[in-house]
Amino acid sequence: MSGNLKDNRLVRAFADARRAGRKLLLPFITAGYPDLETTAALLADFERRGVRVCELGVPFSDPIADGPVIQASYTQALQQGIHSDGIFKMVRRRAASGKMALVAMVSYSIVFRHGLEAYVRQAAEAGLDGLIIPDLPLEEAAPVEQAAGAAGLANVMLIAPTTPPARQEQIARHSRGFLYYISVAGTTGQRDALPPETLEAVARLRAHTDVPICVGFGISNAATVAAVIQAADGAIVGSAIVKRIAEAMDRDPERPALVAEVGTLVNELMAPCLNLERQRP
Repeated sequence: MSGNLKDNRLVRAFADARRAGRKLLLPFITAGYPDLETTAALLADFERRGVRVCELGVPFSDPIADGPVIQASYTQALQQGIHSDGIFKMVRRRAASGKMALVAMVSYSIVFRHGLEAYVRQAAEAGLDGLIIPDLPLEEAAPVEQAAGAAGLANVMLIAPTTPPARQEQIARHSRGFLYYISVAGTTGQRDALPPETLEAVARLRAHTDVPICVGFGISNAATVAAVIQAADGAIVGSAIVKRIAEAMDRDPERPALVAEVGTLVNELMAPCLNLERQRP
């Protein structure tokens, strides 16, 4: 991948959506859960269903803000020997034929262990479009931002509801691809409703940045997706999808049945985005 972010599939996805007046669903799945072959099958299925951007969680032994569902998936993947090289190989096979943007959520501990330049180079060569590093503070993000940008990767930054407004604006200036707004303080997990101040905060932030804003944490069903996209450019759903993978494995561990069941949930979650598009004049 070249160093030009205009050629980046993540950037293009949001640019296309903005021109068309659309909002995006960003599913999250754990790379290698239950195995890398199923991960690849899920990615292919998501793309066939119209998903433009998907997050891949890179399993880590000490998750930063992930709730019990995602933690359990990380643990199982690690027990099976899932590692970055295997994930890169899977992504390379998938990216070669896919148009869907892939963004890795990865701990900086993993990046640091590989070496920043080496990890970014491998990620770009594999076909990833962006990185989300939740344990990388703004003050230490400049080298990652520079290395990622040079490789054509978007370095996506996160904002918490407790982040002061001035710092939010500063983070937004450095985020590429999109800005990840965390809807609630704490860990990821399913919630029936989001705090009303979430949409207010996104609307205030919108006045200070043109970078697409996506909301994650606590978004678990079509209703919460519908609420989020009233203000945000996209909704990120992780725990609900990973939980459905676990439930599907219990019911029928055969890969086609699992992929179909998870795909049904993705269709349900995407419905508000499609309905919003149809409602536009």
